Amino acid sequence: MARVKVALPDTFSFATEIAVRITDLNYGGHLGNDALLSILHEARVHFLRSLGLESDYDPVSKLGLIMVDVAMEYKGEAFHGDVLRIQMAAADASKYGFDVVYHVHNQAGKEIARAKTGMLCFDYNVRKLRLLPEALAARLGR
Repeated sequence: MARVKVALPDTFSFATEIAVRITDLNYGGHLGNDALLSILHEARVHFLRSLGLESDYDPVSKLGLIMVDVAMEYKGEAFHGDVLRIQMAAADASKYGFDVVYHVHNQAGKEIARAKTGMLCFDYNVRKLRLLPEALAARLGR
């Protein structure tokens, strides 16, 4: 069976730290896959703020980003109380969006996961894609 492989960039432009909560654990006693996706979402909000966006959705204009795909490659277990260091970089910017690539380690430096989310610009008023704003494209390094 083919496995998902997430390609990592040579450098990461941003990093943040998020602790694993007790509610993030699954029946196996380690970080659940659904909780990892939630942690990546929180990390992505931190990343977008570093780029000058308040969040991935503006309730006034109803413009934002929509996640269109995700790939997660698990490398190790994380447990309650671990502090995850999540490095992020934008990749593959296009006419309508970009990818965010994540590299996750615990406080001891053990690799926990690699992930990628595909983000497209979306107009919730008309429920259609919109062009990647030039200002954001410039901040992403396109």
